[in-house]
Amino acid sequence: MPLSDHEQKMLEQMEQALAAEDPKFASQMKGGGLGSLQRRRWVVGVLGLLAGLGLVLVGISTTMWVGAVGFALMVASVAFAVTPPRKSRRLGVVGEGGTVQQPKGGKGKRKSSLMDRLDERWERRENNW
Repeated sequence: MPLSDHEQKMLEQMEQALAAEDPKFASQMKGGGLGSLQRRRWVVGVLGLLAGLGLVLVGISTTMWVGAVGFALMVASVAFAVTPPRKSRRLGVVGEGGTVQQPKGGKGKRKSSLMDRLDERWERRENNW
């Protein structure tokens, strides 16, 4: 569902306020991220595809096994490039009775999402005016 005009304007204002308040953080949030990770996966996949094709061509003139390894490398490279990257998450430990215990170290405090933190900052900023 797309954002309304009012919501888009509010989001733009929040982005501008964030950029004015903390330009280093704002530049970090703009660059990188999931897009660069997917781009990197595509580059690795294409390089693997070309290396596999080279091995297939070498396998034609030498032995069948080199060609088979090249074909397997091509398939694996394409599969790597096409699949989305996994989201990292902390896994729990299975305890007695099949219950899952959350890993220690978080001290039970749930991290807030980026939107929650931006919302809090925006409200604090409005309250300080």
